[in-house]
Amino acid sequence: MEQPGLGLEPSRGGQQSPAHELIPQTPNLSRLRDAAAGCRACDLYKTGTQTVFGAGAEHASVMFVGEQPGDREDIEGKPFVGPAGRLLDEALEEAGIDRTRVYITNAVKHFKWKPQGKRRLHQKPNAAEISACRPWLDSEIALVKPRILVLLGATAAQALLGRDFRVSLQRGQFIERPGLPLMMATVHPSSILRAPDDESREIEMQAFVQDLKRLAQRVKGS
Repeated sequence: MEQPGLGLEPSRGGQQSPAHELIPQTPNLSRLRDAAAGCRACDLYKTGTQTVFGAGAEHASVMFVGEQPGDREDIEGKPFVGPAGRLLDEALEEAGIDRTRVYITNAVKHFKWKPQGKRRLHQKPNAAEISACRPWLDSEIALVKPRILVLLGATAAQALLGRDFRVSLQRGQFIERPGLPLMMATVHPSSILRAPDDESREIEMQAFVQDLKRLAQRVKGS
């Protein structure tokens, strides 16, 4: 089922994602989550432990969208519960944002990884995988009806703002697009964890917190 006014993009070949067929005719978040658990719209379900659906306040003013679940999220079945999630929690607290009052999800709902010894290393999802998962994200947006979407990292930002969008050039800015809530793009917390040293990590963390403080001020003023 296509959600009205969300500008769903067809998958490669001009066809709608098979995920459309799984979306309930009268969806709510619980039904949507149950339906997504059986999604086979791309091959990532074959290696992911489970679908990791969004979580949080049902009618949150702010929705955060990341790239995909990581190793910890894949095991626990919840978004942003691993190292990047803990860093996000710290930044939200410093910015004065209550995590329990926001909704957090990912553009792709299965963990894409490659083996390295006993570890599972993150791999960036491709355009076909992002497109296959798009109906779930659009349905979440339609149901939660957030006032602001916060796009964490390039994958989430380009999924909704186009492939030419560059977070490095427009981070922290509020962006309007027809049929979508107000949006703001910033870095993904995992990029802060990859900083080469403590000093760089602290600088990146404070820049991230400043973006979230700008978000908090906008929410209060709206």
